[in-house]
Amino acid sequence: MYAEEVAEMAGRIRDEDIALVRERTSIAEVISDTVTLKSAGGGNLKGLCPFHDEKSPSFNVSPARNVWYCFGCGAGGDAIKFLMDAEHLSFVESVERLAARAGIQLRYVEDDRSAPRPRPQQGQRQRLVAAHAAAVDFYRAQLSTAGARRAREFLAERGFDRAAAERYGCGFAPDAWDLLTKHLRQQGFTHDELVTAGLSRPSRSGSLIDRFRRRLLWPIRDLTGDVIGFGARKLFDDDDGPKYLNTPETPIYKKSHVLYGIDQAKREIAKQGKVVVVEGYTDVMACHLAGVPTAVATCGTAFGADHIGVLRRLLMDTDAVAGEIIFTFDGDAAGQKAALRAFEDDQRFVGRTFIAVSPDNMDPCELRLAKGDLAVRDLVARREPLVDFALRHVINRYDLDTVDGRVEAMRRAAPLVAKIKDREKRPEYVRKLAGDLGMEIEPVQRAVLAAANGQPAGGSTAPARPAPVTPSVDSPRSMVEREALKLALQEPVLAGPMFDAVEAAEYRHPVHVVVRAAIAAAGGAASAAGGAVWIEQVRDACEDLAGQALVGELAVEPLRIDGEPDPRYVSVTMAHLQWGSVTGRIKDLKSKIQRINPVSNKDEYFALFGELLSLEQHARALREQAAGGL
Repeated sequence: MYAEEVAEMAGRIRDEDIALVRERTSIAEVISDTVTLKSAGGGNLKGLCPFHDEKSPSFNVSPARNVWYCFGCGAGGDAIKFLMDAEHLSFVESVERLAARAGIQLRYVEDDRSAPRPRPQQGQRQRLVAAHAAAVDFYRAQLSTAGARRAREFLAERGFDRAAAERYGCGFAPDAWDLLTKHLRQQGFTHDELVTAGLSRPSRSGSLIDRFRRRLLWPIRDLTGDVIGFGARKLFDDDDGPKYLNTPETPIYKKSHVLYGIDQAKREIAKQGKVVVVEGYTDVMACHLAGVPTAVATCGTAFGADHIGVLRRLLMDTDAVAGEIIFTFDGDAAGQKAALRAFEDDQRFVGRTFIAVSPDNMDPCELRLAKGDLAVRDLVARREPLVDFALRHVINRYDLDTVDGRVEAMRRAAPLVAKIKDREKRPEYVRKLAGDLGMEIEPVQRAVLAAANGQPAGGSTAPARPAPVTPSVDSPRSMVEREALKLALQEPVLAGPMFDAVEAAEYRHPVHVVVRAAIAAAGGAASAAGGAVWIEQVRDACEDLAGQALVGELAVEPLRIDGEPDPRYVSVTMAHLQWGSVTGRIKDLKSKIQRINPVSNKDEYFALFGELLSLEQHARALREQAAGGL
């Protein structure tokens, strides 16, 4: 395919110009925009391949030959091919991009190889990038106008002067419907290009209007420094839109791959072997200005696997060269959720993961404003291992003054210790956990070993489950609660109506109670279509780390049935769930009736007797419903 594209495009771009682009392009510099390269000896360089996941570098670059090759996946080529694969560009777009980088004016020829002519249409990516560059200039100019006063005040209130605004290209979308659109149309950009770029959108009347209006803007750049999108912050109370509004997904803007500030931070990340992940645009600015130049942030989405891939390549995150990944989160419930997500992603990194939480629960921007640049640097310097943070927040859920509390906390925390990828550190964390719980070391060792082997953390020899986070399974009631929750998460369409009809009060295990409440907060199982989106909604609705971790486990743990579940299995499960509480209430009522004098307390006696009859009838129905057992 590559050879065919070369032949086709060579007929439109002069062959000698393509040869000149190859000659004047430093392949090491091009690839270094995406991958951190280190010496491999013999004048060659190596790094982590951007085209497949790997722990040891097999991606090799030969600057002398201006070629690259990966011994892991077999991909290879020259600088043009690298851009085609890494940036999903066409051949001509790659040549044009490298030519612009090298200051080469390309010449094009007709298909019949007649006289050279200027190319009338650039590649799509180059056109979209050019439109964004023009938009940056427009928005930056608007920031100094009278209508942008609130935007300038916003920056000033957060400690950013004019120089900082210029450094990060901050701008303002004016109070007009189509000012940018008209400006860009006058510069030759088409209707379709502006819509495709996400800079404009069709109005209800069909005319084209600006995507952003009355907002403070940050240009979002890729690794090479090209502007590929914008982040827009609400400034006015009468703006009924979201607080932050980002460019939609476009051919050049993929939010799951983009990290704000990466263009300014990439060289320091590679140099220091360290990256600081913050939560917002102003946090990135504050960190950089305070002397933490390795800070980056996601753009309107959660930190995920694609972001990890970008950072691992910059960090040269391998077994031999392990970097540091430092997350900064608020200490509130939302911050705890984000921390747990980060811990779940920990296994994707070879390097060490840390968390930095301000004692006053301030983000880096607030901290810099309140206490100065040194406080921001100290925040990062005082980082603690992410596993320590996760363990502390898990065990803090339980009353360690009771035996039940200590044992349950051990069961919840042991799987986290078992997940520590550096096995040599596990014994130390076992001792630490035992000390934090006030328990002997032996039961904690057994719990961690069981969790590492995929067995219940309580140390029993019950069949192994695929996920390590396991609540108490030593009582039949807990097992039934667990099964009901699995049905709601895995089979909401089937189980939803029956699941939602059973009151939350039927759940006893504290973490099960949390998950049951999260399912209700997410809208109930009956309203869900299932799949990853539903699981994510429930996880986001959880109030603590332990509940979020359990949601992830229950979503993949097999049901306790051979074959596919059916309505009868759901009915049996929900009957078993209610059976314990119904029989308990019957027992309590019988005891109370026996203590009442039916003559002097006639009304109370008959009221309780009627309630007893109703409960016994309900119990008979549940017994029939549960016939056959689990």
